[in-house]
Amino acid sequence: MQLKNILEWVLRIVLALILIQTLFFKFTGAPESIYIFEKTGLGTPGRLGSGIAELIASILLLVPKWKSYGALLAFGAMSGAIFFHLTTLGIDVMGDGGTLFYLACLVWTGSLYLLIRYRNEWIPKQFLSAKKQ
Repeated sequence: MQLKNILEWVLRIVLALILIQTLFFKFTGAPESIYIFEKTGLGTPGRLGSGIAELIASILLLVPKWKSYGALLAFGAMSGAIFFHLTTLGIDVMGDGGTLFYLACLVWTGSLYLLIRYRNEWIPKQFLSAKKQ
């Protein structure tokens, strides 16, 4: 296995682990998680829905055939998280020192890399090739 392939696997595993580690808090209704989703106005449905989306994204990231779709789902979820951090939540949430924000930025950046790297897997081919006349 080439070094580049190994590094991409490491990236996908790290992204999946970051997404997975937050699920416990979302699904058990940890006070921090409840605070975040109440403050954003999304409440329990938003907390559980984002948890389900992140669970699906983390699984897809680890399946080679579906990695680009996992990256797309993770990118979308983290775009929402970053948006709320920059608008209603702030960088530091309940004294976490910005940890949640920085992890969201890391997953967003890693997902963007995978989306660009594997764009031929998720963007229809007619949009990728220039038409010659």
